[in-house]
Amino acid sequence: MKLNITLPKFLRIGTLPLVLIALMGIAFVVAIWRYAFGIGDISDLSYSYPWGFWISFDLFTGVVISSGGFLMAGTVYILRIKEFEPLLRPSVLTAFLGYIMVAVALLVDLGQPLRIWYMMIHWNHTSVLLEIGICVMTYLTVLAIEFAPVVLESFPKLHKIAHLIHKFIMPFVILGVVLSTLHQSSLGSLLLIQPQKLHPLWWTPILPVMFFTSAISVGLSMIILESSLSSRYFQRGLETHLLAKLAKALPITLGVYLLLKFGELAVSGDLGYLFTSGVMSVLFWAEIFIGVLFPMVWFSIKKNRTTPSGLLTGAVITLLGLILNRFNVSWFGVKHPDPLYYLPTFMGNVDYFPTFPEVAVSIGIFSAGIMAFGLIAKYFPVFEAEHETEEEHAHGLQAVPVPGDD
Repeated sequence: MKLNITLPKFLRIGTLPLVLIALMGIAFVVAIWRYAFGIGDISDLSYSYPWGFWISFDLFTGVVISSGGFLMAGTVYILRIKEFEPLLRPSVLTAFLGYIMVAVALLVDLGQPLRIWYMMIHWNHTSVLLEIGICVMTYLTVLAIEFAPVVLESFPKLHKIAHLIHKFIMPFVILGVVLSTLHQSSLGSLLLIQPQKLHPLWWTPILPVMFFTSAISVGLSMIILESSLSSRYFQRGLETHLLAKLAKALPITLGVYLLLKFGELAVSGDLGYLFTSGVMSVLFWAEIFIGVLFPMVWFSIKKNRTTPSGLLTGAVITLLGLILNRFNVSWFGVKHPDPLYYLPTFMGNVDYFPTFPEVAVSIGIFSAGIMAFGLIAKYFPVFEAEHETEEEHAHGLQAVPVPGDD
């Protein structure tokens, strides 16, 4: 005899949410353990190697993959290219959640997480981290303001407030673009203090410029990735005509980055390291081929820019290559603390290897971001602008109020 038991609708959870919840639960337990017994109980970090997986993945990668928010806000509101309005809200939401994830990760990583606010009253004027911290905290507030109308529009009584924010949004958008420019480049400035520790293939006095230039390419790729995945998961239309234009811009932005990269190596006389640095040479060429050369060729082909599979494939590969760059410059390419210069190991340091709890925390936080995006997109009009634009376009109307159009 078979029992046919049907769960109530509110108890039905798909496979993906269950996996995300499980990963979040593991990360939560690890974080509590870390707060109770100290960071040394869950990580392999030490005084000689205080930077590892968390800094490379949570900070350097987390910040750069959130760069699509300021790119879309600047494009729609400042450059007034209104055709990209359907991509604005999802991009801002991705950036907003990305920065929240960075902040949460830092709370686990910091030695005294409850004192994270001390930087606002005890300023260290000689530290680039002060500028980064202030910019990130301020920009997180700006993103909350930019995304607020999406939430307010779900409540009829708050529509006037949403319209008011739209009307005066321009100063916040400009501030957000300025703040993003500052802290995206300042992450590179943070590494300028170690010219003797970071391998010459990555250390350069123009690191801030390199970081900002690559952030533009990452932002464009992240917008394509987010749109592609959300269209599949939420079974909605894909803005292929818009994403194709972003993909067409990628070879240009990547080309500028490539010229800066090899031009600097030539000027500094470091071209000789390209093929003589062992594992470092392999890592360098891996990031160049995967994150720069391949997508430049891939997105130069029209078919790859105008098909969902082509867009998704190119975006994923671009992100992998440029994220490898962030790992190289903040972890793999950093000099070993002992007298040996560069050890022939993949991680570049035999004294440190990320532990399971370290990786679990990062994956759990990332899972929480995916879960939050899904829930917000389900219950709030994140993609509403797309439908409004199509409908109102037929009537000659405008979906998202832009300052100055009243």
